Amino acid sequence: MTFADQLIIAPILIPLLAGGLMLLLDGRRREAIAAIGILSTLALLAVAIVLLVTSMEEDPARTLRVYLLGNWSASFGIVLVVDRLAALMLLLTATLGCAALLFALASWHRAGSYFHPLFQFLLMGLNGAFLTGDLFNLFVFFEVLLAASYGLALHGSGRARVSASLHYIVINLAASTLILIGVSLIYGTAGTLNMAALGERIPVLDPSERRLFDIGTSILGIAFLVKAAAWPLGFWLPTLYAAASAPVAALFAIMTKVGFYVILRLGSITTEASGGETMLFAEGWLFTIGIATMCFAAIGMLSSQDMGRLAGYNVLVSSGTMLAAIGLGGTGMTSAALFYLVSSTLTVAAFFLLVELVERGRTPADDVLAVTLEAYGAEEEEVDEENEVGIAIPAIMAVLGVAFLACALLLAGLPPLSGFIAKFALISNLLEQHWLGGGGIVSVQGWILLFVILISGLATVVAVTRAGMRSFWTFTERELPTIRGVELGAVALLLFLCVALTVQAGPVMRFMQVTAHGLELGRPYIGAVQSQPGNGLRQKERTP
Repeated sequence: MTFADQLIIAPILIPLLAGGLMLLLDGRRREAIAAIGILSTLALLAVAIVLLVTSMEEDPARTLRVYLLGNWSASFGIVLVVDRLAALMLLLTATLGCAALLFALASWHRAGSYFHPLFQFLLMGLNGAFLTGDLFNLFVFFEVLLAASYGLALHGSGRARVSASLHYIVINLAASTLILIGVSLIYGTAGTLNMAALGERIPVLDPSERRLFDIGTSILGIAFLVKAAAWPLGFWLPTLYAAASAPVAALFAIMTKVGFYVILRLGSITTEASGGETMLFAEGWLFTIGIATMCFAAIGMLSSQDMGRLAGYNVLVSSGTMLAAIGLGGTGMTSAALFYLVSSTLTVAAFFLLVELVERGRTPADDVLAVTLEAYGAEEEEVDEENEVGIAIPAIMAVLGVAFLACALLLAGLPPLSGFIAKFALISNLLEQHWLGGGGIVSVQGWILLFVILISGLATVVAVTRAGMRSFWTFTERELPTIRGVELGAVALLLFLCVALTVQAGPVMRFMQVTAHGLELGRPYIGAVQSQPGNGLRQKERTP
């Protein structure tokens, strides 16, 4: 095995060892624990970059790397797989982890116990979910990240956090139960939970077994849609993300993408194995659910008076857009959805951090007064025109205002930043792939998605503009927020990456297209995993 092959397990081992070491240290040694957390997260970022670079091959079959734990064959042991999609998600997770941890070091990591160990275990669960090659360990890593997320959602205490977290825990326990039921049905019919082995078993299932298998995959699909916060199963998300601390909410922005990733991964494998027939839960339903999620989120944004909830509804817009895009199918739509995934995740994470900074100097009375002025207006004050030369804007508010404007452009998909490029790519591929008969007519589904994308963008513009006016343009007296350099640095890092994504949109989009093409084939993934030699019963059967 090469050095890159050995690195596959590093994204799981690094946070596991770091979290365990933190638990062994005295809780009062915060500096040492924070230092371990920083080193661990930076190491994850370095490993993710290496894995992404090594996955950039023109031939999709050569980009897949497989790690067999204990050198057992994939049919009997635990297998980890890295391809372009998994490497991309690992890099995105590590990037958000660095930004969130940097922001938390200012104050939030001292707001409660065990923040750093829980943070590392959440990274471990996320990385394991992206790397695992079988459904049972997918469930295990889901439970690891969920258990850590329960503690992080409660971090900082408070009635709002406890109430929102209880709803979150109950809903995810129900989703975990659905995963177990779906996995049990799949194992009972196919006799394996290895994803690549499932790709080989599906074509040989008899009709009765295939029906049970489809039911199992449908149940799994429902559970993963809960994780992706799709309508009507995502009502818990805006309340939870608004109540959570800013660095936790920023890291949670990647959690809804886990459900999207699993649906995309399983869908590609089973579609290839079924000769072009999609999985039962993805056949036509993903598009409908995605459109409904976008409409629900647009209405929620317009009705929201809280900036935290506004950011949460933007997460729902992101989830709905990606689900609708892959529901339509096609390499072009999938590649555009992947570009949109990266851009929207970075933007929403930056927005969660920025909301914390903007609202730090505000009081509840400011919001009440802002709403009152909006509803009833206010009399203009008399101004001495001779002596009036303008309004002095404090430097920190100017910096926050520029960052807020950048987030608004990215969230709404307005030019010239990466949010606009992502939505333009979606619309462009939509018009190209869903043109009927060459007669200049777009399919009904195409028109619906085009209309909803534009409407959700307009709703985002209205909602974010209104929130910005209340935060920066009201003439109420307010204290200037006290902001540390690391907090501004975390926001600046995420916004800089969005700018870099804009400048390098061409190479990034080409990478996404190759990634989507590899997913569409499906067969290279199955062949790469099943061809790996290893110990165990399967290897012994080949020995004469």
